Amino acid sequence: MPPAERILPILRRAAVLCRSTPGRTGFLVRLQDCTDVLVAGDLHGHVPNFQAVYKAADLAAAPGRHLVLQEVVHGPFRYPGGGDKSHQLLDLFAALKCQFPARVHLLPGNHELAQWTNRPIGKGDATQNAGFRQGVTEAYGTAGPDVYAAYMDLIASLPIALRTPNDVFLSHSLPSPRQLGTFDARRLEATALDAAEYLPGGIVYGIVWGRDTAPRTVDDYLRKVDADFLVSGHIPTDAGFSVPNHRQLIVDCSATPAAYVLFPADRKLAHADLVAGVVVIGPPA
Repeated sequence: MPPAERILPILRRAAVLCRSTPGRTGFLVRLQDCTDVLVAGDLHGHVPNFQAVYKAADLAAAPGRHLVLQEVVHGPFRYPGGGDKSHQLLDLFAALKCQFPARVHLLPGNHELAQWTNRPIGKGDATQNAGFRQGVTEAYGTAGPDVYAAYMDLIASLPIALRTPNDVFLSHSLPSPRQLGTFDARRLEATALDAAEYLPGGIVYGIVWGRDTAPRTVDDYLRKVDADFLVSGHIPTDAGFSVPNHRQLIVDCSATPAAYVLFPADRKLAHADLVAGVVVIGPPA
């Protein structure tokens, strides 16, 4: 692990860069100078899958490519004392954001939201929130509180959704049919959001927690956000990806096999074009 005095400036700089990402309005980023996009699904602390995705992105050799990561915290990988190692992926994201500030993005999921809002997530008495805090303490010792605070500010700085120049919408999930009745996508472009938006019934909560992939629900969501297709995560898959309907693609990098999607952003796509960009990492289970 890098020492705290080395990682803290990187985390703080990355938060500043997230808030000033080109094309950002409020909590929505319209990707700029973008020829293609690589989207990795939920990583949950899986460093080998992150390394495979980073190698595939080859950002230095592809100046028009954007890399989008999803949901990096809360995973099965542990320090000797039992703490969660997934904070390491926040370190890696922050370093990449500093290196490619306009082209590297992290979409928060329900796990980042739960950690940031301190709403317990887990099973029984053991919460993933506590495991994450313990991991930061194991890694950084007495500097743990300062590093944890920097992680929380980095999560707070993240956009909630991205859209590509060719109208593919990227978000962790989508609101439930009940919430879509009052969903107003313009709220994503607000300078600030009320605390209620992060709680059940709020727009952020709905986008990261919803699980309805019925065609009618996805059609309604995409109509509200004025996009053609949705690339999301949140729902675990056996194959590393899933095509639950005619306008959505789910990618999942939490285990093996994992999958990412690489698709052009400078021309209109059919759904089949989007699905054709899926790449599976690792052998089938």
